[in-house]
Amino acid sequence: MAQREVERTVTTRLGSLAVDMNRVIRFPRGLIGFEDCKEFTLLQLKEDSPFLILQSMTRPDLGLMVADPYTFLPDYNVKVGSAEQKILKLEDIRQIAVLVTVTIPPGKPEETALNLMGPIIVNSTSRVGLQVPQVDTKYPARFLVSDRQKETAEDLNDIQDTGSVGADSEAETMAAK
Repeated sequence: MAQREVERTVTTRLGSLAVDMNRVIRFPRGLIGFEDCKEFTLLQLKEDSPFLILQSMTRPDLGLMVADPYTFLPDYNVKVGSAEQKILKLEDIRQIAVLVTVTIPPGKPEETALNLMGPIIVNSTSRVGLQVPQVDTKYPARFLVSDRQKETAEDLNDIQDTGSVGADSEAETMAAK
């Protein structure tokens, strides 16, 4: 009988990290532009930060900065069709965690923006994820973080300065959203 893999070491731009296989999120369709990458894990940048890294388990160079959009837009609404719900294995809406990709122009953290048109939906129970493009939405494609929170710019400066990623704790609040 084959042993089940419990932990895998992944190489990232920040070095090697041991990842518990229970923290791996499987994307059956990959992500837009990265359809060949099917397994990711979330790495917390720093404690109390809304920003995380969605790190590919197979490509060290692929780590996308993501955030919980509800930190910035409490009324953000995502539409997930029945086909997507089936792929995500959703039994209860409370299983959903929503993430959006984040863009930080080099040297300009005040221009940090959230991509509200391509949210990443994760079933926190089954650990299955999908990127679900949104159409007919009231939200702009790019939402400047500085429009909502001034202290976020300081947080982003710290992240850019340290470049540190902690692999020990996943954002537990994701599952509560």
